[in-house]
Amino acid sequence: MSVGFVMLVHTALDRAAAVARHWARQDCPVVIHVDRQVSRAEARAFTAALSDLDNIRFCRRRHCEWGTWSIVAATLSGTEMALAEFPELSHVFLVSGSCLPLRPVSELRAYLAERPRTDFIESVIADEVDWTVGGLGRERFSLRFPFAWKRQRRLFDGYVRLQRRLGVRRRVPKGIEPHLGSQWWCLTRQTLSAILADPQREDYTRYFRRVWIPDESYFQTLVRKYATRIESRSLTLSKFDFQGKPHIFYDDHLQLLRRSDCFVARKVWPQANRLYDAFLGTEAGGPNRAEPNPARIDRLFSKAVERRTRGRAGLYMQSRFPREGWENGRTSAPYSVFEGFSDLFEDFEDWLGRTVGARVHGHLFHPDRAEIAGGEPVCNGGLSDSASLRDYNARAFLTNLVWNTRGERQCFQFGPGDRQEISWFMATDPNAQISVITGAWAVPLFHSRRGFVDLRKRAAQLQRTESHHLEILRSPHTRARVRIWTMADFVQNPMEPLQILIDEIAPRAQPRLTEVPRMADLTGFGQFLQTLKNQGMKPYLMGDFPAGDEMPAAHPRPRRPYLVQ
Repeated sequence: MSVGFVMLVHTALDRAAAVARHWARQDCPVVIHVDRQVSRAEARAFTAALSDLDNIRFCRRRHCEWGTWSIVAATLSGTEMALAEFPELSHVFLVSGSCLPLRPVSELRAYLAERPRTDFIESVIADEVDWTVGGLGRERFSLRFPFAWKRQRRLFDGYVRLQRRLGVRRRVPKGIEPHLGSQWWCLTRQTLSAILADPQREDYTRYFRRVWIPDESYFQTLVRKYATRIESRSLTLSKFDFQGKPHIFYDDHLQLLRRSDCFVARKVWPQANRLYDAFLGTEAGGPNRAEPNPARIDRLFSKAVERRTRGRAGLYMQSRFPREGWENGRTSAPYSVFEGFSDLFEDFEDWLGRTVGARVHGHLFHPDRAEIAGGEPVCNGGLSDSASLRDYNARAFLTNLVWNTRGERQCFQFGPGDRQEISWFMATDPNAQISVITGAWAVPLFHSRRGFVDLRKRAAQLQRTESHHLEILRSPHTRARVRIWTMADFVQNPMEPLQILIDEIAPRAQPRLTEVPRMADLTGFGQFLQTLKNQGMKPYLMGDFPAGDEMPAAHPRPRRPYLVQ
């Protein structure tokens, strides 16, 4: 069983020469196509460097351009020469100058000898392909593409729009159905000879000249017409990122490439000296009959693509930060937001910190300063308590706080008196746990000594702000875990909701609460609300507080908080 190589070279000629010599010395004929974009001087030096090997040939040079027919023409030229010059060939393996053999030629020969009539080429029906990148699927076969996508992008796009507007639809030649797949294949002499001798070859050439990226469809389509048995996969390891660009292999990918058991890898960095030294050295070890299995390393590539496109949860990087929706989770860890609790309870922050062992901050978005736990001026990561620095980018302040304190639950207070720009961000963050006692902001007003006219105006302002905030929390777009109680319902039975919150924050804490925070004195609070009503302001967020000093009457069945998801 004899196998030959057709090599398409356009750069890094020294590496291409080393690979061609490696194969030629092991009795594998090599036909090389040197891109016409390579200077004549470089091409002559490249040819001279391989002139001592009698099984290396150079075919007619063409100017190759990505996505155009020229690449197929160069491949056909090399294939025709390989079949004509080396009649003993049973298989032809298409490679590029940046390819690197991963396994000895003896193993490749043995592998092909066991499958003498099998063609290895990725070939999938064009209508059933959903992994093409670039926006053109079936249209690459139904429209004409006379302009180069990279060099003549404006003409390319304009001509595509014109054809769509005119309803242009090209006819596929009879006898074939468009297929797509990887450019790199290994085909038998019988299949290639049939393709080259096809009486309709001129018709196919005329059609595929105006197909976009024909090197991924010409052989992939015609092989279906003549092949006896097709393995729709490539023996060449080639990986692509989310933009459709090939991954480049470096020195630190040595063990990764060995685990793939593929025969050839593409695309290898020209300066990867360790890879070239390892794989172009003398053959060592016993015969390896393993099946090429790039799936063994697919998991690592999938992780790399995910890390590149999504990053780590809650970590904003320069490549993703400007684009909404590219973040992998708005924050990196769960956190708790308490609204109205520090107004209703005098020592809530200290009590919560002792009970759950979390870091409990005050009002992080207070207009004057960020109330960091313990009154500290700076938090983890150098976050300052400066209101101006925080308000420059409130989202970044919160995400940095959660990221910099990973492993420690963060809790902070929020209310209608705080900066509200962060409301939507928290409401749409699945990591947020937001607990609200509506109307509790009235308790500090009740205990203040301000004039009643000022109190009424301030109460009306806070109520409007909290009402708008509650609309956000009840929005269908909310993803945070939200619990809302009216103040009247909460003070009637505070133990039950406090126990629920503690169980969510610290599931492994003590089974039942033995200590509760100290509630503010509410004697006369009902009369205070009635006075606000008498003055023309209707405080409706607190719930049903009686006008007297008695507490609200108990309901037959305690009303439970509702959850907004």
